[in-house]
Amino acid sequence: MENKVVYKIKSQQEFKESIARYLFLLSAMLSVIFILLISYFIFSGGINVFRDVGIKDFLLNSKWAPMNKPASFGIFSMVIGSILVTLISSAMAVPIAVFTASFLACDCPIWLYKILKPALNLMAGIPSIIYGFFALTFIVPKMKDLSGGTGMSILTASVLLLIMILPTIISISENAIRSVPYSYYTGSIALGATHERTIMKVLMPAAKSGIFAGIILGIGRAIGETMAVILVAGNQTRLTFNIFKGIRTLTTNIVMEMGYASGMHREALIATACVLFVFILIINFTFWIFKIRSERI
Repeated sequence: MENKVVYKIKSQQEFKESIARYLFLLSAMLSVIFILLISYFIFSGGINVFRDVGIKDFLLNSKWAPMNKPASFGIFSMVIGSILVTLISSAMAVPIAVFTASFLACDCPIWLYKILKPALNLMAGIPSIIYGFFALTFIVPKMKDLSGGTGMSILTASVLLLIMILPTIISISENAIRSVPYSYYTGSIALGATHERTIMKVLMPAAKSGIFAGIILGIGRAIGETMAVILVAGNQTRLTFNIFKGIRTLTTNIVMEMGYASGMHREALIATACVLFVFILIINFTFWIFKIRSERI
């Protein structure tokens, strides 16, 4: 009798585990299917531009004039604008985020942690348009006093994105540092290393894959941000490396013109999304290569 009860319980557990396993498998397959559908929609919608305009002219021509006769579809200035804004914001955000994460994980008092951690979570949940209005009313006037002009520039957009991507990088980096076994810390201290040296030379290198993952996600958000950037970047379709001048990014170009675009103009905007999608793939592929190499060391 007891054997029958045990067998029945095991059968029920195996049945529940099988259902859960297939549900997880279905979820994973749906994720892949959605990515494939999105890729098909984007690239099928932009393929005509690559064929008619040419990949070289589309990517390396800096003149964007879709309403002219003849029309010109060149996104080089917007590619450079997106890269500049992303690189500057990431260069400023990464050191701040990593050191903040190490402080939260290793040195932060409990009473202060209970304040800072919810604040970071709140920052991550604030809509981007709110950040945009904050930058428009606070950062833009400061930049106007600093550099003149309208105050809407590459630097303004970079400072805004710096604020926006900090919570993502900090949270993931903190979790990565906390996941390092405590024996790494105690062993380093036992060998005579200081607390600060242990953090810099032991804990951070051990957590580098997780920290780099946070950086990649932060960069992905920076390059894909639209509504906040559209308010402070200036939105001029010009090629410039002056950080005090306004530019237009790939994402803002799509948002600003998709509402009234048609024909080749609309297809050119979809092709712009293709380029942005390729950027994201390159970033993720870079992280994958870095992760493989770090695991081999």
